[in-house]
Amino acid sequence: MHPLPLALLCAIALSGCANTTPPDTTLDPLLDNIEQRLDVAQAVALHKWDRQQPVQDSPREQQVLSNVRQLAPEYGLTPARAAQFFSDQIEANKLRQYHLLTQWHLLQKAPDTPRQDLASEIRPRLDLLQGQLLDALARFDQAPPEQCSHALAEAIALRSTDAPRRLFLIRATANLCQRP
Repeated sequence: MHPLPLALLCAIALSGCANTTPPDTTLDPLLDNIEQRLDVAQAVALHKWDRQQPVQDSPREQQVLSNVRQLAPEYGLTPARAAQFFSDQIEANKLRQYHLLTQWHLLQKAPDTPRQDLASEIRPRLDLLQGQLLDALARFDQAPPEQCSHALAEAIALRSTDAPRRLFLIRATANLCQRP
């Protein structure tokens, strides 16, 4: 190859790098809290594995949704907005639990990690995250990024190269850019 075409090709390729804009970080606090809640899903899945319980727990889901509807006005959110957002969190967490349980079934064992008590350790963490998520959602709603769906897709893509993890984040934010 002649040096001139190669140099031109390199210049064109590098010019795209020079014009990149820094990523939008307005979603980071909310996505950080969503990921923390997704991380708790492993402890929940281990609890359910050990007790051979199903992932689906409709009474608990209704309790969480009822609670966030009641708390929503304290954060400047409508009950419908809070419930939709938390419904997405619940679905993403169930998706992660199903994913983990399937992996463990394939291996015919769960990880040999210390277990946490659902009532005294896991649920208090989820309750704490609930308030943090409501606060982060309220802040997000006060100043959502321009082209929200695009900004969200970019933020998720930058967070993880792990395909299942991205899928959990996509599910957790499915309705974030749409307000009821």
